[in-house]
Amino acid sequence: MSVEVAKHARELLLKEYRGALATHSKAMPGFPFGSVVPYCLDEQGRPLILISRIAQHTHNLRKDPKCSLMVGERGAEDVQAVGRLTYLANAEQLVEPVAIEAAAERYYRYFPESQSYHTAHDFDFWVLNPVRHRYIGGFGAIHWVDQVSLANPFAGKVEVRMVDHMNEDHANAIAHYVELAGLPSTEPAKLVGLDSEGMHLRIGQSLYWLGFPEPCNTSTQVREALVLLARASEWPKK
Repeated sequence: MSVEVAKHARELLLKEYRGALATHSKAMPGFPFGSVVPYCLDEQGRPLILISRIAQHTHNLRKDPKCSLMVGERGAEDVQAVGRLTYLANAEQLVEPVAIEAAAERYYRYFPESQSYHTAHDFDFWVLNPVRHRYIGGFGAIHWVDQVSLANPFAGKVEVRMVDHMNEDHANAIAHYVELAGLPSTEPAKLVGLDSEGMHLRIGQSLYWLGFPEPCNTSTQVREALVLLARASEWPKK
């Protein structure tokens, strides 16, 4: 049961790309401070955020790194009947040049508009190191989960190569994925990320994660899954 619950919690974290960050207020000690942040998952499956040095939540994290990220299913009419996740974490600013470079390369694919204000203003990358998770899958489906994160076996050059290849040579296949999954087709979709369990597409300003029929642990398996989906008449059931 715990493995299945962790999978559902992780899929929610993958499907969404913004959440409510709760920090300990520096200006009002004893009170929680909430703010909204976009995020993507890094190579270890941790939420990666880009925040301003002058933002209140950054001041709060520098004083106390304990925080939580609340993520819920977007567009839900009844928020209490759908999945939501409270991700308890210790925030850590990235300071090593190699780590910052890897974070920037990944984050810019997901949020290309962020590159301009990151370089023009004082923004830094932070990761949320997991401590524990509270996952609610609907009424009565309430769980504490210790392990949710899953490392991305393709993060880095392998992922970049696969993403670029799909965008440059297989735009028709990507459009077919959009149609199969019933995603908005108002603008052309771009592939921005791959992990062992699925792929991320960017359509306009929004991100969407589509799960593979089966987990993929090698680039060959990813290629086979993408070909299968490109030929499918409906999205395969897991």
